[in-house]
Amino acid sequence: MNDTDAVKALAALAQGSRLAVFRLLVVAGPDGLSVGNIAQALGLPNATLSFHLKELAHAGLITSRQEGRYIFYSASIDRMNALVGFLTENCCQGVPGLCEPASPRKC
Repeated sequence: MNDTDAVKALAALAQGSRLAVFRLLVVAGPDGLSVGNIAQALGLPNATLSFHLKELAHAGLITSRQEGRYIFYSASIDRMNALVGFLTENCCQGVPGLCEPASPRKC
C-alpha cells in the first residue's frame, strides 16, 4: 500500500456511519451482507447508505457482488490488512515485540 491509498482508506473510515458499515461487514465475513440487511442493522436510509458504500468501495475497502436483484457487500480483508501493515510497518523503528497489536487475531 502506498501513501495515496492509505489516505483514501483512512478518509473513507473517518466518518461514523462508514466506519460502522465497514466494521459490520468485517464481522459478516466473506459472504457479506445485502444492502437491505446493512440498512436495517445500522438504521440508515437507503440514499445515505448508498453514498457511504460508494465511498468505501472507492477506497477499495469493500467489494460488491450481485445475486439476482440483490447486491451484497463484503469487506476487503486483504485491503484492511494492508492498511494495518502500512500503519505499523515502521513502528518503534522496527524493534520486534514493541509494537504488538492489542489483539493478535488475523482474519
